[in-house]
Amino acid sequence: MKILVTGGAGFIASHVVDAYVASGHEVIVMDNFSRGSKKNLNPRAQFYQVDIEDRAAIDEVFAKERPEIINHHAAQMDVRRGVREPIFDARVNILGSLNLIEAAIANGVKRFVYAATAGAGYGEPKRMPVPEDYSMNPITPYGVSKHTVEHYLFTFQAIYGMDYVVLRYGNVYGPRQSSQGEAGVFAIFSEQMLAGIQPVIYGDGTKVRDYVYIDDVARANVAALTKGTGEIFNISGGVATTDDEVFFYVRDLLGKKDIQPRYVAKRPGEIDRILLSVEKARQLLGWEPEVPFAEGARRTVSYFQRVAQGEAADAETAIEVTARVGNA
Repeated sequence: MKILVTGGAGFIASHVVDAYVASGHEVIVMDNFSRGSKKNLNPRAQFYQVDIEDRAAIDEVFAKERPEIINHHAAQMDVRRGVREPIFDARVNILGSLNLIEAAIANGVKRFVYAATAGAGYGEPKRMPVPEDYSMNPITPYGVSKHTVEHYLFTFQAIYGMDYVVLRYGNVYGPRQSSQGEAGVFAIFSEQMLAGIQPVIYGDGTKVRDYVYIDDVARANVAALTKGTGEIFNISGGVATTDDEVFFYVRDLLGKKDIQPRYVAKRPGEIDRILLSVEKARQLLGWEPEVPFAEGARRTVSYFQRVAQGEAADAETAIEVTARVGNA
């Protein structure tokens, strides 16, 4: 199949691209490099530097490539920026997504796979693990904008018949994760400890998150190509993990046992606890997490150690980008 992946130079989507390419699919990547990196690009994927707010450039890519499936990961993903700039957040995450959805419908795309958010969407749940039919109560503009697109996909399937699958991610971690976002706690802790900087934990260390390793997320995106039509799935590890536990895992793996965290006030918009049910994904998507937290943590910390030592991890070599749209 011919698949267009937006945000394909970013942490999560670059691994999805790799999985699609490894599965024998033809892949086109669109990214504006606002958060992504050239070194993440798969050399076997066709690349276009395009912003999802640029409808004309999107139409040009669709007209040239005629993708059969859209996998949409490009987003404004900074929760704090969304609080400061809710109009920008909505413009990228809602209007940008509508540009893609409309282009997909106009070009006869068969399926739209959408990367959504779980924790920022469900808000502070009153029961856990949280199933997909739990009420969505986002407490940040980012959560609102990401969830809104789910409604558009449902509506446009009813009107135009375009299939879709929504994947609501837990806290994704693994190689290539960026330390520039508040969700990149593995990257943040690893880079800071390796640099001899005392890491900061927002809150008292007891906040609970549900982590999922990047390879498991990539497998879910492969499964979503043929399964789960019209459904929403939680994609996560299904295990409650505190901030302190992540800190001490990273610290011990790095052998930095003399480093202690510095606790500061929790940031606005952060939830205290989230744990997701992945039973629906097991039943309907044929997917379940396979990489245990301890193993995922080992792989992730090892990656950041190699980066700090200047060694090239697999597929991390910088790639010369030649395909351009809109600024050739």
